[in-house]
Amino acid sequence: MEYVAVLLPSVVVGLIFWFAMKSIFNADKSERQAEARAQAEAEGNARGADTLRNDGHSNGRN
Repeated sequence: MEYVAVLLPSVVVGLIFWFAMKSIFNADKSERQAEARAQAEAEGNARGADTLRNDGHSNGRN
């Protein structure tokens, strides 16, 4: 029983640290995914705008 009393605080602190790090890494992963989606959407919008501007105007005359 003495071993449990000695090791329990370290185990509890280790578990708290593990849950905190897991939460941080999951938040970072979610943020990276959201950033990638936003960047892909912005690139898609930019390509669509370029296509609309360039349709029928490739030779410089109307």
